Amino acid sequence: MAGSTVVVIGGVDTHGHTHQAAAIDSAGRLLGGAEFEACAEGYRDLLAWLRDHGTIESVGVEGTGSYGAGLCRHLVARGVDVVEVDRPDRKTRRAKGKSDPIDAECAARAVLAGTATTTPKDRRGVVESIRMLRIARSGAVKARTAAINALKTTMITAPEGVRAAFDLLTAAKLIDTCRALRPDRTHLEDPVQGAKLALRTIARRIEAFDLEIRELDSTLTRLVGGVAPATLALAGIGVDHAGQLLVSAGQNPERLHSEAAFARLCGAAPIPASSGRTSRHRLSRGGDRQANRALHMAVVVRLRRCPRTRAYAERRTAEGLSKPEIMRCLKRYLAREVYHALQADLRALEGVDSI
Repeated sequence: MAGSTVVVIGGVDTHGHTHQAAAIDSAGRLLGGAEFEACAEGYRDLLAWLRDHGTIESVGVEGTGSYGAGLCRHLVARGVDVVEVDRPDRKTRRAKGKSDPIDAECAARAVLAGTATTTPKDRRGVVESIRMLRIARSGAVKARTAAINALKTTMITAPEGVRAAFDLLTAAKLIDTCRALRPDRTHLEDPVQGAKLALRTIARRIEAFDLEIRELDSTLTRLVGGVAPATLALAGIGVDHAGQLLVSAGQNPERLHSEAAFARLCGAAPIPASSGRTSRHRLSRGGDRQANRALHMAVVVRLRRCPRTRAYAERRTAEGLSKPEIMRCLKRYLAREVYHALQADLRALEGVDSI
């Protein structure tokens, strides 16, 4: 049989420095396996190796959001159908063992069997920039919180002359006061002067984080506002929530086939838990927890400020539902609204990008 007539399904187990690839045909026969460097040249070699075996139908890649992100971008840019593959489950690993070639072959077989069908996120547009900027902001916020805790701890354990002066100050006033301290650098062996220098250093560190967060907030407001006007128009959805929902959904709108799929992605789709004559649903603990949090906080805002939402909550309470059950219902309804708004935003963005 000529090589060009063979339909090839690829599988890739990704790592930080190398990627292990496997190729199978449409009948499930293993055609070969090879290891490639995780770099631009290695991506080219991997694609050429797969093409040497025949016509590529699709490639299953583990970790498209981490170690496989570069390879995924390379393959998608060259028209290859890429499928996101989860790592093999424990049952498979107990039966077959664990190695990179085995994992790569399992990735290919998951695509062939149809158990892996997820379209990876498109990481070549503005939503990817929003994702990375959100990571930077989250890190700055966590570091600022740690610095404030360090400032308070240092103040509490400082010599009495220093501690007594700052003991009753609010956090904001404490930071401003500590930033203005003038320690005597010629007598830093004195714990009082050492405490003043430490407090001023930490306070200035917090000031730097404040500036960093403000700059990132300004940039994110501009980017998210330009990408998701319809989503931001929804009640209870702010820039932070819209940014997270954009990142969770991905820039390619075809990735999510329905509003039910989006609700499941956000962990807002109730799971059947019926048995016998009992018919009920339970909370989903799967999905993107940050997206679930964004929906949850939006619902909290609506319960406080939206008369329609408050009326719904009162009606459902009269029917016997608990507050957590009402919150789950509201998150599911909100997921439907967000899905249609995101689809409109991303379709509009796709039209702009295609011009």
